[in-house]
Order: sequence, then structure tokens, then C-alpha cells
Amino acid sequence: MTGFGLASADHENVKFAVEIKSLNSKFLELNLKLPRAFSDKELLLRNICSKEIERGKVNVSINIERSEENLKGATINAALLSKYYKQLEEININLCANSNNLLQAVLNFPDVISYTDEDVDEKDWEILNQTFNKALDNFNQFRITEGLVLKADLELRIKNILQFFSEIEILEPLRIPLIKNRLLLFLEENAGKINVDQNRLEQELIYYIDKLDITEEKIRLRSHCDYFIETLKNKDANGKKLGFISQEIGREINTMGAKANDAQMQQLVVGMKEELEKIKEQLLNVL
Repeated sequence: MTGFGLASADHENVKFAVEIKSLNSKFLELNLKLPRAFSDKELLLRNICSKEIERGKVNVSINIERSEENLKGATINAALLSKYYKQLEEININLCANSNNLLQAVLNFPDVISYTDEDVDEKDWEILNQTFNKALDNFNQFRITEGLVLKADLELRIKNILQFFSEIEILEPLRIPLIKNRLLLFLEENAGKINVDQNRLEQELIYYIDKLDITEEKIRLRSHCDYFIETLKNKDANGKKLGFISQEIGREINTMGAKANDAQMQQLVVGMKEELEKIKEQLLNVL
């Protein structure tokens, strides 16, 4: 499920900023970036994210910006750098190699550049933790707002399916006499009316029409749709459950389409399938 949350705080010329973004994913894929000074808090923050976010491809970025007077930068070991540089220069001359970018290469050598660890105290962590929780609250509120939009859309899709279904219920009893008349006309034209055994014809029609009966499918489809709406109103995370119910809805729709044997009913079944596909796409965004 997509989401976004941002929060920041200032304390003694230090700015703390936390940004949380997520994209759709079946599982929780967490990418956490935080300053090295707070590396010991990584596991704690990951556990909080796992509990609160549950699912999604999530990027959490934590930044600390210090004023110039509080800034501690990198230190270059000039003597070691000079020694490395001269050795590389001599090797390049002996090998007649290209001497471009020697300085860049030397800067990546071990111990040439050393970084001073930031000094942080319990107050810094307290502020950072508050900022993180605020960003997480904003993130979850974003998801709640989006979830309400998704809920309204899913309810609309189910309503549309039931509308198509109600039209099928009107057409369904009308098709049996038409099928019966069509079969009888076919037999009279090809075998002759006097050669048709009416008793045998009635037996065959009963058997054939029984194969086209969709009474059970209608009952199950309405039940699945009602259960979908009921589950949608539940406050718990039911994305997977809704996915299973949508599969059952699709199974009943497909069976009705296979038994329809009527052009108008087939068109309505196609409309139901279109709505169901939109439901399945939206369920990828539901926790």
C-alpha cells in the first residue's frame, strides 16, 4: 500500500528529519537509512516499522543536519596521502602508464580519510524518536485516507456486480422457454414433427435444462458479495482475505457464464468480470 509521512524537529542548532515512503508489495521490504551515530538503534526502529507498517516496499530516511559550529567533518592524513601519491607516481613512470586521476585513486586508499564520530546523547535520541513516531503517525494517516478511498471504490465495484446480477436474475427464467422452443423447432425441421417422441424429448429437455440451471451459483455469488462487504468493514488487515473472497466471486461468475447459453446474459457476465478485475487490481493496495 502506498504511503508517505514526513516530520522534522530542531534542537540546539541541529535539525532532525524523518521521511517514510512506501509502494505496493505483498510483503514488508524495509530499507532503513540512518546516521552512523544512531546505528545501535537500527534494530529497534526496524521492529517498530515491522509492527506498525506490516506490508509494502518501504524506504525510511533519517537525516541530521548540524550547524557549521557543530559540524564535524572528515580528516585527511596528509603524510599518508603524500606517500601513497609518490609511490603511485613512480610506478606509473616505470610502466609508462596514464597518470590522470592519481589523487582521486589515493583518496580511496585505507586510512587516508578518517571520519570523526558524531557525539550524541540521550536527549538527541529522544528528539529523534519523537520525530520518527510523528513521521510514522503521518504515514499511517496517509494510508488511512487512501484506504477510505479504496474502500469506497471496492464497495462501488461490488454494487456494480450486484446490479449486473439483478439483470441476470430477470433474464434467467426467460431463457428456458426460448431454449426449449429452439430445440423443438430444430428437431421438427430436421426429423419431422411426427417423428419426434414427445416423452423422450421432455426427458432430454429436463436433463439438458438441469445442466443450465444457475440457482446454486446465484445463491453463492450473492453470499460472497455480502461477505466481501462485511469483511471490508472490519478494522483488521484483511487484504489477503478479500483476495480469497474475490477468487470465489470470480469462480461463480465464470460458472454462470459457462451455463448462460444466452447472448444477453453473456454480456452481463462480461460486465461482472470487468468489475471483478478492477477489484483485484485495487486489492493489491489493501493491507
